[in-house]
Amino acid sequence: QLQIVESGGGLVQPGGSLTLSCTASGFSLSYYAIGWFRQAPGKEREGVSYINTSTGRPYYEDSVKGRFTISRNNGKNTVYLQMNSLKPEDTGVYYCAATKFLTALPIRRADEYDYWGQGTQVTVSS
Repeated sequence: QLQIVESGGGLVQPGGSLTLSCTASGFSLSYYAIGWFRQAPGKEREGVSYINTSTGRPYYEDSVKGRFTISRNNGKNTVYLQMNSLKPEDTGVYYCAATKFLTALPIRRADEYDYWGQGTQVTVSS
């Protein structure tokens, strides 16, 4: 069965750093676009960052631009999200999603993604 698993979440102080991993099983990420989304309690799910795993071209939403870095290691079938200068508003469950549709433009709509992980909790405490 096709599966996506996120890992690396945890508790961190404001200003700290955390790195999340998104690993695919049953298919190769080399031909997929990957998106990171997050959802805080009582709030809607929002996009965070996206990457074309073929070219490595990244895109960041304004809320995280300059603080987060998305990258991929196709050999490990894994996409990473390095989060620096974390803020309390970064708290939430982070989800990794994949879609077979590849484009030079970032895929920012959640409903365009076909596969989703179960999420990993990130808590930034003040």
